[in-house]
Amino acid sequence: MIKVAIVGYGNVGECVLAAIEASPDMVCVGVVCESCVTDCPWGLRPYKIVTDIRELGEVDVAILSVPSRCCEDLARKYLEWGINTVDSFDIHDQILDYRATLHPIAREHGVVAVISAGWDPGTDSMIRVLMEAMAPKGITYTNFGPGRSMGHSVVARSKPGVRDALAMTIPLGEGLHRRMVYVELEKGADLEQVTAAIKSDDYFVHDETHVIAVPSVDDINNVAHGVHLIRHGVSGRTHSQYFEYKMRINNPALTAQVLVSLARAALRQRPGCYTMIEIPVIDMLHGDRREIIRRLV
Repeated sequence: MIKVAIVGYGNVGECVLAAIEASPDMVCVGVVCESCVTDCPWGLRPYKIVTDIRELGEVDVAILSVPSRCCEDLARKYLEWGINTVDSFDIHDQILDYRATLHPIAREHGVVAVISAGWDPGTDSMIRVLMEAMAPKGITYTNFGPGRSMGHSVVARSKPGVRDALAMTIPLGEGLHRRMVYVELEKGADLEQVTAAIKSDDYFVHDETHVIAVPSVDDINNVAHGVHLIRHGVSGRTHSQYFEYKMRINNPALTAQVLVSLARAALRQRPGCYTMIEIPVIDMLHGDRREIIRRLV
């Protein structure tokens, strides 16, 4: 059995636990969550809860279900302690630098880091690779939503004066998006200052963004999301190749399942840092390799 530790226990962490419990080759050895030590959620009562992963004993892989901006410090520390890590780091333009930072650390300590293991970046990245392989020349459009972006919501919630936030991604077509950010303000907070802080953050600065104050974020909250990938391309000398991929999902549940599948795959790689497009897809699945090939090829 693969011994997995969950680091962080929010929406994704809760779904990670459910995915581990449903996996025949994995067991959760505990959860690293400071707030859960004093206020234990009902679903965690059968499990050991700690503030330091080393209190859990042997851990094969740590799943980092934390905000992207917390991933690097945790991953560096765990890799140096000889623990494999998997995260869903989603700041696209920083992924290469993040990979370059973790790769030598992972190799030095003989472990594996899998980064950006979600659905975008993640499984959508793999679909984009397949589309480009089928039509090397062409244009791919990635249209997100409509739905809740967990990463954008976390960032909006972190701004001074914001009690809670919901960031919705609205597709405009051809890879363009609008961000609708609904904020529940702290008493006395200024909406103009909050709006300026959100719009100037790297998560929002590249998209049209609207910030709207609401009495209660919980009353409008929704974890649904989705994506529509389109490629117009050329295979050899043949034009007019057209591919589509579309899905509607529960965002934290899918992110969690991908993290768990990549936790399995991590143990099958040589030491180093990997994105999902660098890992054989078969390594993500449980079961006999020959049977998987027979069933899916």
